Amino acid sequence: MKMYNKHTTFILLVIIGFACFGCAKQDDGSSAINTATVVDAKGDEMDMLLSDDFFDDDDSVSQNLYYDPLEPVNRIFFEFNDKLYYWLLNPVSNAYSSVVPLDIRYSIGNFVNNLSAPIRLVNNLLQWKVSDAGVVFSRFLINSTIGVFGFGDPAWVEFDLEPRPEDFGQTLGFWGVGEGLYLCLPILGPSNVRDTVGFAADAYTHPMVYFVDDIWFSAGYYSVSRVNLLSLNPDVYEDLKKYSLDPYVSMRQVYLDYRRTKIKDTRSHVRSDNELSSELKK
Repeated sequence: MKMYNKHTTFILLVIIGFACFGCAKQDDGSSAINTATVVDAKGDEMDMLLSDDFFDDDDSVSQNLYYDPLEPVNRIFFEFNDKLYYWLLNPVSNAYSSVVPLDIRYSIGNFVNNLSAPIRLVNNLLQWKVSDAGVVFSRFLINSTIGVFGFGDPAWVEFDLEPRPEDFGQTLGFWGVGEGLYLCLPILGPSNVRDTVGFAADAYTHPMVYFVDDIWFSAGYYSVSRVNLLSLNPDVYEDLKKYSLDPYVSMRQVYLDYRRTKIKDTRSHVRSDNELSSELKK
């Protein structure tokens, strides 16, 4: 019972912590957009969206298709997140940025990223990306030692070992699990059914859930890590709203496009590795 309560508390802390980045969802700098062109799927929408071809994420599938039957509810949560961002998260992030120097914030980001290495390691292995899993493991060893517990990133700077970000949502997509309907979650921000399941699975893979019993320490860690992340990406959400006729639609399209592209790239990467391996065996 103690372990169950501990895990449940961890999940809740992660969800609360993501409040600091839910409204400004951004990965690898892919947040800025100028327009949001959305094609409404009429008529046979359900048949198309639930078909295998739609979830293959190949070039023949329009990246503008989406399934959002909960849009009225999603828009309510989007407005809630919007107010949360402007009334709480943004002021806290600005105050944090004014006190903590940029170099220290980058070091904190490196530490948080290094500590979540098991998530990337497991998901690279689940996608048969063995070489990338080796890179993740090597990065963790180098950054945890030479990089002083992960506050530095000599693995990238000195050894040219770039990060290999993967999560369980991408793993599910890699194995053909459809994304399901679009969700705008309160506090968490944009997601879909597949990525929501993946988020929960990744939370259980994080080492904090197994090695930290102090709930206040965990709360502090996740609060600081998310505020720190938001402070390093201060204008993402504002830019999206500035260049969008409908910020909700823009957020939805940016999120779905990005996730589909990540899964497509993963499949292409594994396919290329398999083809290279076959050629070498000849």
